Amino acid sequence: MNILVDKLREVFVSVFPITIIVFILHFTIAPVELYQLFRFIIGAALIFIGLSVFLLGVDLGVSQIGHLMGSVLVKSNKIIIIGIAGLILGFFISIAEPDLHVLANQIDLVTSGTISKISILITVSIGIAILMTIGLFRIIFNISLQKVLIGMYFIVLILSFFSTPEYLAIGFDASGATTGAMTVPFILALAVGISSLKKNGIASEEDSFGLVGITSIGPILSIILVSLLIRQNTFSNVAVNQIPHSSSVLDPFIQKLPVIMIEIMLAMFPLLVVFILYKFIVKDLPKRAFIRVFKGLIYAYIGLVIFLLGVNAGFMEVGHIIGYKVASLNSHWIIVIVGFILGLVTVLAEPAVHVLTEQIEDITSGYIQKRIINIALSVGVGIAVALSMLRIVIPGIQLWHYLLPGFFIALVMSFFVPNLFVGIAFDSGGVASGPMTATFILAFSQGTASATQGANILIDGFGMIAMVALTPLIAIQIIGILYKRKSGKRGI
Repeated sequence: MNILVDKLREVFVSVFPITIIVFILHFTIAPVELYQLFRFIIGAALIFIGLSVFLLGVDLGVSQIGHLMGSVLVKSNKIIIIGIAGLILGFFISIAEPDLHVLANQIDLVTSGTISKISILITVSIGIAILMTIGLFRIIFNISLQKVLIGMYFIVLILSFFSTPEYLAIGFDASGATTGAMTVPFILALAVGISSLKKNGIASEEDSFGLVGITSIGPILSIILVSLLIRQNTFSNVAVNQIPHSSSVLDPFIQKLPVIMIEIMLAMFPLLVVFILYKFIVKDLPKRAFIRVFKGLIYAYIGLVIFLLGVNAGFMEVGHIIGYKVASLNSHWIIVIVGFILGLVTVLAEPAVHVLTEQIEDITSGYIQKRIINIALSVGVGIAVALSMLRIVIPGIQLWHYLLPGFFIALVMSFFVPNLFVGIAFDSGGVASGPMTATFILAFSQGTASATQGANILIDGFGMIAMVALTPLIAIQIIGILYKRKSGKRGI
């Protein structure tokens, strides 16, 4: 109960600011209908409760399974087993990620089914599975994180010259969306479980981070490769209607609840099967620990259902409306400022951000404080959303104008930052773009694109998640440089 109270207090501080901002916008420049405002209030309450319960479930269940699986894979001491397990776990954890389902559904709607939801799910999950396996091998064989990241992003750079802007935006957005509330806790715990069994204690600490960063490159590569194979150059471009037809306050919640329950059940089922197989095959888990983890999975399921219900039935609708109305004012500086403020506070409501910052504090024994990481992420994501708004309202700016120099700077910085911060930074890029970004901010971005003359919803409405995933790479490494100077030594 004490843990739950702590989670409630923590989440309240995170969710309250964005709620206040929406109210300010409602009473000033972007008024919404009264029933829509009530939906937003209900959504905010559900997010507050759901996120708190989910984070409790992560602590008790999801993270523990990741630790257990990591330990088992290393103890097996067989590369073939680690490789096969990495591919299987990566695929099923990814294909069940709620954030990815949200993004895939949006892509399906915008392209009128030209790029189907199931094709995105399968393509991205294959990419995740392959890159997660490569990331596991990197930890085991002590391969430099910088070398792997530079090699993979170099491949992305070369392939991007042959892809289309639409697929580039989708690929980079999928990269951020797939590392969400379900996959991040598991991948982080898996990395800790594997690295903790290595003999070098310092290397173990450094290797606890970086796996999410490597894994998130998988969707980019897989989407680009598919675009090269099918060579689809034209798409049906339609406006995505985020606004429910019903003026009833409760109807959207009632309609979405069973859909979300089924989706999250599918998301949790592979994890449950893995856990049960571990229990009966390995047989080294006490009954009390088994019950505790099982309860954690139940909490995670209930919390995630409540959380996503609030996001999809309340937050997403208002995000689209506000984006459309603010962009309709025809004042570029207003939409950029609003985007910055929304990005500044939205990232604090991301479930995976809480998981990552807690793990950072635990592994570094409090040396790297959650508060510092949260500030860096907030500023980084605020800048990312502001730049995304600028790209929508100014047609000459393209996504690669941001991504190419941004990733180049991030990779160069990695040679001047302690290795631990490199892993944290590239992990942060993935976790910052979670459910709140894939729903509220994505809807805000598409609403802005819908109201902007000359903007393309598929090209300009997407790509924002990619920006949110980029800026934390630079922001966290700046913190790393400051810590390095403070400590007076090259590593932590």
